[in-house]
Amino acid sequence: MAAGSSCTIVEYFGGDDGYRCGYCKNEKGNFSHGMWSHAMTVQDYQDLIDRGWRRSGKYVYKPIMNKTCCPQYTIRCHALNFQPSKTHKKILKKMSKFLSKGEMPTEQGDGEPMDSLCEEGGLHGPAKVCHSEVASPVVTAILTEAGDTTPAEFETARKDTVSVPDVRGPETTPKPGVGADPGRPLCRKAKELRKARRLQKEQKRQVGGGVPTSVTSNPATPIQLNQPKALEEFINESLPDSPLHRLEVRLVRSNPPSSQFKASFDASYQVYKLYQMAIHHDPPDKPTESQFRRFLCDSPLEMETSPDGPAAGYGSFHQQYWLDGRIVAVGVVDVLPTCVSSVYLYYHPDFASLSLGSYSALREVAFTRQLQKQSPKLCFYYLGFYIHSCNKMRYKGQYQPSDLLCPETYVFVPIERCIPSLEQTHYARFNQDPDAGDTHVLKDLGRALVLYRRTVMPYAAYARKRKGSNDEMEVAQYAGLVGQVCAERILLYRA
Repeated sequence: MAAGSSCTIVEYFGGDDGYRCGYCKNEKGNFSHGMWSHAMTVQDYQDLIDRGWRRSGKYVYKPIMNKTCCPQYTIRCHALNFQPSKTHKKILKKMSKFLSKGEMPTEQGDGEPMDSLCEEGGLHGPAKVCHSEVASPVVTAILTEAGDTTPAEFETARKDTVSVPDVRGPETTPKPGVGADPGRPLCRKAKELRKARRLQKEQKRQVGGGVPTSVTSNPATPIQLNQPKALEEFINESLPDSPLHRLEVRLVRSNPPSSQFKASFDASYQVYKLYQMAIHHDPPDKPTESQFRRFLCDSPLEMETSPDGPAAGYGSFHQQYWLDGRIVAVGVVDVLPTCVSSVYLYYHPDFASLSLGSYSALREVAFTRQLQKQSPKLCFYYLGFYIHSCNKMRYKGQYQPSDLLCPETYVFVPIERCIPSLEQTHYARFNQDPDAGDTHVLKDLGRALVLYRRTVMPYAAYARKRKGSNDEMEVAQYAGLVGQVCAERILLYRA
């Protein structure tokens, strides 16, 4: 990571009051801890989401899992080993028919709210603390004194050309039939052979001249007919040679905003406004430009670059889906040291039947695989929260293989081992080892860092300065939630 003077500064708000749940609609059943982040490094945010935190704009919150009505478990997909399901292939085929012939499906999508990786339930907490979006003068001064060491703005608007990754799904060994010669290859259906020939032709064509519309295959990768097709091949098939409609995906940095982000801001906002009104039934005056900016454009994440990191750097981005020259959908993502984290997806309501939530998630898995070639550690795709108690939010479990985060030990456990517990009870500890605990449990509150009167100091020194201070319980709660490692790195603002 670029060292610079980047640091994380937060204000903690506790989590005593219940508020309305966006999933089960319980008026006072949703409980979470929250903090306002004035600035945050990508490593700190990576560590926080691996402890169950998640951001909405600059507000970072953590559900109180054993108290909230609909426990929200962090879910991640192993992008390198991902294999699309029949449903996913159907969605890609649906996109292919639309792009090649203009056929719009009559049914309204596949019934999932993936209007996206939209976390409706997370939108109600930040409203309580929006006063803090205006940074206090002291914090502003600290940030200014630290100096703006963000690297020069990167040119990030581009077409997404995702190559077939070297790492594929597990090979499937054909089982020899009774009496058949196991030395001979299995007969393949004519349809499969035609597909293979078409793919070979496509690869030859790409070697010659490249494809203008997005995803390309790697010509160096041999076609192995006894192996499952990679995600990129399915996506590539969904983008025909001479389409009636053209789709391209542009990655634009949202913080700090690139020139492409600024140029397309109004068009992007108009799509968001239509989406909120049609899908979430917001009144026309609710999805304001400032609300859009706070929720989906503002981010605490500092832009960072690294020699062994992604070419576009780490931080917050918008992936814009341009259809025939206009924006029809936008995926908001964070690129972090070990993952691409999905924040939100919104789209033009006219295209709801194309299942753009699922389609964009598949593209984001492919995007993660592409970045992994540039940054070997970056191999996970985080889909936000998995809510088993809410049927319409279970679709995230279909992106296999995937893990859920144990809410007590903060280790990831394969989802298939977690489901039986969740079928019995809303809240569950997934780690089967009864002796296992949180490896980053708070052991020494005195070493937690605080920012007090423009000075960074350990909490022990702060407590001595503020004799009779009554905030020890609050600071201990915060430090326990972020863990010892983050508590010694993140600056907790004290008024």
